[in-house]
Amino acid sequence: MFLDWLIDHITLNRIDVLLVAGDIFDVGVPSAQAQKLYYDFLIRLHNTSCREVIITGGNHDAPSTLNAPKELLNALSIRVVGKATEDIADEIFNISVGTENLMVAAVPFLRDQDIRRAIASETGEEINNRYKSALVRHYTDIASACQHLALPGTKIIAMGHLFAIGGKTSESEQSIYVGNLGDIGAGDFSETFDYVALGHLHRAQYIGGKESIRYSGSPIILSFSEVGQEKKVVEIETGEGILVKEVPVPAFRKVLQIKGTVDDCKLQLEALDNDPQPLVIWAEVILTAEKEAALGYREIFDFAKSLKVEVLKVTVKDDRKFEHLKSLVDSAQHVKTFTPLEVFRLKCEEQNVDLNENGELLDAFNEILQLVHDNDKV
Repeated sequence: MFLDWLIDHITLNRIDVLLVAGDIFDVGVPSAQAQKLYYDFLIRLHNTSCREVIITGGNHDAPSTLNAPKELLNALSIRVVGKATEDIADEIFNISVGTENLMVAAVPFLRDQDIRRAIASETGEEINNRYKSALVRHYTDIASACQHLALPGTKIIAMGHLFAIGGKTSESEQSIYVGNLGDIGAGDFSETFDYVALGHLHRAQYIGGKESIRYSGSPIILSFSEVGQEKKVVEIETGEGILVKEVPVPAFRKVLQIKGTVDDCKLQLEALDNDPQPLVIWAEVILTAEKEAALGYREIFDFAKSLKVEVLKVTVKDDRKFEHLKSLVDSAQHVKTFTPLEVFRLKCEEQNVDLNENGELLDAFNEILQLVHDNDKV
């Protein structure tokens, strides 16, 4: 339904270029149905005003899946960059519409092994710093290449799939990096770029106070933590300058959270059952009475079986305060100063788990810890 809407929007507004900044699929090996949806959309797009489509790979995408048909798609003016290229010039595309020239630096998700040479015995911090340096260098190099190739008056747009410092996340974004690996700030992007189109974060937002560095966000809700967010696409008009407009995407499916006791939630679910919707409503039920947790899950799921509403998740609201670890953070004692076992003991203490009475839990943790250490040595 979103793709149908996007085709209509492109046709109605005579959009010339479509940029998709990664995560075409949510898994590396997408289903045949998902791939058919993708290719059918691209074929339909070819029959609109859209002259060029540029697609880059994200952290969820397998580069081989995206790149496999790239030569065939080139014939339809659909450019695909599934992974970092050996020659950075292969990530740069020139587009002309009338008297206007546009240059796109189509940078995909940059995997560590694609841009950084591993060094034996590197610490985690050294890996982080060297990766970030390689990431920034890639954007600096492609900015220099664009400057060299661009005709006077050409607008230059960069694409990226990464975490930019200051961006707000949701529960559904799979972590790209360990720690701060790959974090990049607004100031790390070259002034050569008139606009930076980013993918990865699901909330539409701009970064570092710069409206020209933006995440369009995901077009549909992918987590209950995104309930209440307005999904958008970003429309850019080039000319004397860059005019940016956020276009709201219709909410095709009603997705919501219900809070209360078991009885309260049943009443709310019943009311939703009489709400006519084109698609089945998806709901998360959050139980506010902790004493109902043990039996509440099953009771809610059993009750919903007879309803048109689909309950996908039942959780219990946890208002417990984790004061001890919070105090450690407040006093600037970084978690790295503790051993994993010490952190585990503190966590158990916060959650009122007595390890003296639950020795098997401590044994299980130590066993897992040993497995992790053994794997690190391999």
